[in-house]
Amino acid sequence: MHTYVFAGASNRALSMYAKPMLSDFPNDCKILGVYDINYGRAKTFAAECGDVFPAYEDFDAMMTALRPERVIVTTVDAYHSDYIIRSLRYGCDVITEKPMTIDAPRCRAILAAEKETGHHVTVTFNYRYAPFMTKIKELVASGAIGDVFSVHFEWLLTRNMEYGAHGKSYFHRWNARMAKSGGLLVHKSTHHFDLINWFIDERPAKVSAFAGRRLYGPEHYPFQDADGKRPVRCLTCPHASECEFCHHMSDFEKKYYQANESYDGYYKDGCIYAPDIDIYDTMAVTVQYDKGAVLSYSLNATTPYEGWFCVINGSKGRLEAANYETGVLSKVPQNHIRVFDLNDNVTDYAITKSSGGHGGGDQRLRRDIFLAPEPDPLGHAAGSADGAYSIIVGAAANLSIKEGRVVDVEELLRGE
Repeated sequence: MHTYVFAGASNRALSMYAKPMLSDFPNDCKILGVYDINYGRAKTFAAECGDVFPAYEDFDAMMTALRPERVIVTTVDAYHSDYIIRSLRYGCDVITEKPMTIDAPRCRAILAAEKETGHHVTVTFNYRYAPFMTKIKELVASGAIGDVFSVHFEWLLTRNMEYGAHGKSYFHRWNARMAKSGGLLVHKSTHHFDLINWFIDERPAKVSAFAGRRLYGPEHYPFQDADGKRPVRCLTCPHASECEFCHHMSDFEKKYYQANESYDGYYKDGCIYAPDIDIYDTMAVTVQYDKGAVLSYSLNATTPYEGWFCVINGSKGRLEAANYETGVLSKVPQNHIRVFDLNDNVTDYAITKSSGGHGGGDQRLRRDIFLAPEPDPLGHAAGSADGAYSIIVGAAANLSIKEGRVVDVEELLRGE
């Protein structure tokens, strides 16, 4: 049995890790404690888990008192590197939510600390574990399409309130500030860049990108305020009844976040038109890989439905795959991977949709990290190098957008 503590009492930490650890792995995992800068939320986290471990408002006090073997880092993205490095230096292995961090300097610091301490960082790329994604990896690795020439990958985040408006949800939260999240090209796209890196087994070399805010952010505020003061949150907004994107907190959010706002002032229903929002909602990225493949990638947080489409072209054919989570295209029991050879023959692999988070990836990831891992020739488990080469594409893209140039990935990782 391994012992764990949490750095960050997020909802993700609670639902993805803590509760399943207690229910599914009671003989393999022991949670010793939870820390968060918001002590009220840390206490609520512990209460949600049955108060079987204490809450802490000081990370070092928790580490000194409890001496865990492993730390699960689930803080705001910008602080991942701080708690990863401190945990490594306490002699712990670290499991961190994606993204591993948000920029190149923090990335270099993590890699250096891992080397310095000899302890290990695991990055939880749950999409790798989804059966549908695993099949794509298996087909590419088997040579079904030969050497990879190019990849096209688009990811859609819906604005449709009927489907939860996932795309606009990021603009209500801390994610909407580049300094906290690195923007969606890091916070969200790290999943996608990791998948492509993993599918084709190549490393990104050069990156260029363009982006903008077309729907959310201060430029698109649709109301007139007589006093000139814009509202800061949906709860107290005078335009709540007429705003198509107003967020009404769930009972859980009221208990978990609103009830603890006095500790740090954070609220979950910030205005999506706030003046300090500086992330993008519409993005396009081009990547040159070290073995010659090229990637065209887009991420849009403004679309009518949610899902993704991927094409991989190779020397022996072409692979097409898609998965839609909302809208008319989602109403099918199976997803399909189609492989086209050079003679126009098509092999169709129908994959039954998996239940559970991230296409069935969450539960498979948990088994891998909390139980003794089984032989894995496809290499689902991700370490710090995988974390680095996923976030660095987003970080390079942000730099390319800002400076209008092609960014060299290895130069960025070396700090040049």
